[in-house]
Amino acid sequence: MPSLSLHRIAVVNIFALALTACGGGGSGGNSLGAGDQSASISSSSSSISSSSSSSSSTSSSSSSSSSGSSSSSSSGSSSSSGVTTGDVLMYHNDAMRTGQNLTETTLTPANVNASTFGLLRILGADKPVDAAPLLASRVAIAGSLHNVVYIATENDSVYAYDADSGALLLKVSLLASGEVASDSRGCTATTSGIGITATPVIDRSVGPNGTLFVVAMSKDSNSNYYQRLHALDLATLADRLPAVAVQASAPGGGANASNGVQTFNPAQYLERGALLAANGQIYTVWASHCDHDPYNGWVIAYSESTLAQTGALNYTPNGTEGAIWSVAGLAADSAGALYGLSGNGTFDSQGDYGNAAIKLISTGSALSVADYYAAPNVVTEAATDDDLGSGSPMLLPDQTDASGRTRHLMIGAGKDGNVLLLDRDNLGKFNATTSQAYQVVTSGLPGGSYSAFAYFNGNVYLADVGGSLKAFSLNQALLPATWNSQSAAVFAFPGSSPAVSANGSSNGIVWAVVSNTAAAAVLHAYNPANLAQEYYNSTQAANGRDAFGNGEKFITPVIANGKVFIGTPTGVAVFGLL
Repeated sequence: MPSLSLHRIAVVNIFALALTACGGGGSGGNSLGAGDQSASISSSSSSISSSSSSSSSTSSSSSSSSSGSSSSSSSGSSSSSGVTTGDVLMYHNDAMRTGQNLTETTLTPANVNASTFGLLRILGADKPVDAAPLLASRVAIAGSLHNVVYIATENDSVYAYDADSGALLLKVSLLASGEVASDSRGCTATTSGIGITATPVIDRSVGPNGTLFVVAMSKDSNSNYYQRLHALDLATLADRLPAVAVQASAPGGGANASNGVQTFNPAQYLERGALLAANGQIYTVWASHCDHDPYNGWVIAYSESTLAQTGALNYTPNGTEGAIWSVAGLAADSAGALYGLSGNGTFDSQGDYGNAAIKLISTGSALSVADYYAAPNVVTEAATDDDLGSGSPMLLPDQTDASGRTRHLMIGAGKDGNVLLLDRDNLGKFNATTSQAYQVVTSGLPGGSYSAFAYFNGNVYLADVGGSLKAFSLNQALLPATWNSQSAAVFAFPGSSPAVSANGSSNGIVWAVVSNTAAAAVLHAYNPANLAQEYYNSTQAANGRDAFGNGEKFITPVIANGKVFIGTPTGVAVFGLL
């Protein structure tokens, strides 16, 4: 076991300057299912140094609620300049994964256009940024308050940049001495290697300055692989607690079991799904490397306050596969129940929940499956790799049906292109002949989903693979048979996970990125009421003014405080008012 002391932490003075950028309805069916008939720093031997010179990685030129409110959990506060600021502390803004920031007062349909809005800078990083950037306002670093954007890379580095000026404030490597980021494990999902893939999560109530929780994968010179959970202080990026190596075992009798026990092997797993903070715990979910066996479906939980493991659930204990692949990972409701979509794997009556929607209950000492939904053709689709778990779950604010009944709903979609609306109070379980889903929109997303939905003002948004960005308007707790509006732009693999900025229910903008890795990335901004109306895209300005490189596979735009942040192969692009 290598030493867990971090071998590099650098603090760069706040006056390290960032360079500014130059130039200053489709076919489909709709059916109601039968289910609704009515590191440690190990004592930290590492040192923290400061420098007045710019780092080589300085920026380069160029809580959700299940109530009926549609409000985002992005928090609002006032900066030292009096400007209202908002935090983005987790993937897609809140535990329901709605993707909406309703505290945005700067960006509006009137000023998001190629004349007044564009690329400001690119915040440099040492490897691709697959995790969504996170933002925390008014963080005290080196004696001054900053609005901070936190960036995690596939080289196991975490950066803290001033979100307003682009100055590099802090950088830390989470690699233990003698280690490097993992190789790609024979998989093209992350061709540059594997470090930090999943979006971290921030809890500002944990620790003296708030805590960023992040999982980093690495390997040592003997090709031993590690997955470690870190709890980093927001003000220093130092480990607040000794980093924990992810290990787990659970009873099981499947092909991957030994003597009645399934054991988590860190080399076999990729944490793609975002971390979730709920119930005082951090939840991690695990996928494999390109379906390379052996692997199973795991959810592993840790205490926020101590990093002690509080639960390890293998939900395909007597079978194989069934991982959670989605970029959003798990979602949580206000009661603390967890929801996920599992990928191709064993589904049976023996407690194996591959290719299913699952509801989990977490007690603080254990995790268990409380409910599930599986389609009638679940076994066939699992055998042909038609994952439900390629897409992400999103919990909807309360909806009222035609009878006046309040519905607690969840939406999801996978590779088969069917959009599922599920009743969180009764997911429906399994029937071999009739779908028990609350509603199925057949071929609602013809290209299939590898992305995460966003929600705003009674609409849900997503771009399927090779398709347009689509909007579906909810009415009496039901989706329409086909989309209400769509974009002219087409989004190549993997489609797009949109995000929404608004000031309450007004000045809404839907943001989406064309992010295929083989072509130039393009940022789009749309009217949420009619996606045919595009406010802006990053190809409109002359001479490539707003070009920001090729796409990165599962990037999601993050909007806060008048700026849009997008992960790229070389850092994070920052857009704002020019």
